[in-house]
Amino acid sequence: MNKAKSIHLLNQAVADELQAVHQYMYFHFHLDDQGFEPLAQLFKRIAIQEMGHVETLSDRILFLKGDVEMVCAGPVEKIIEPKAMLAKAMAMEDASAQSYNASALECSANSDAASKQLFESLVNDEEGHFDQFEKQRDNIERFGESYLALQSFGASEPPSTAS
Repeated sequence: MNKAKSIHLLNQAVADELQAVHQYMYFHFHLDDQGFEPLAQLFKRIAIQEMGHVETLSDRILFLKGDVEMVCAGPVEKIIEPKAMLAKAMAMEDASAQSYNASALECSANSDAASKQLFESLVNDEEGHFDQFEKQRDNIERFGESYLALQSFGASEPPSTAS
């Protein structure tokens, strides 16, 4: 096994995951500010899952005696329109799934079964994230822009204290 090759692939994935964390938290802050709490919470929840991916990838890098490079793949895009946020998130998740599939194949060819399995697991998670974003986008297309506002009415009300 060429550990340096695996470490390089794992660090590329760390950069992608950190980029997703930053982008999704940016979306979360703006959606929350706009009163779209359910969609804001979706982005926050997925950002936290992406942080878990960073931790898992980092553990593998350290096991291989590498150094974790904590850099983002790029800058945060300043998108504040919900439908455009979902399109960006879907593109990011799709690109990650494709990249991780390729990395799994490279790790397999490099006789690194553990890193291959890690990448395959990440593909499954990224496809799940894509699906969640796609459902929200489809609902906006089906029900119109008011879909997000209508979702938010019950989310921002304090719990009832009636006895």
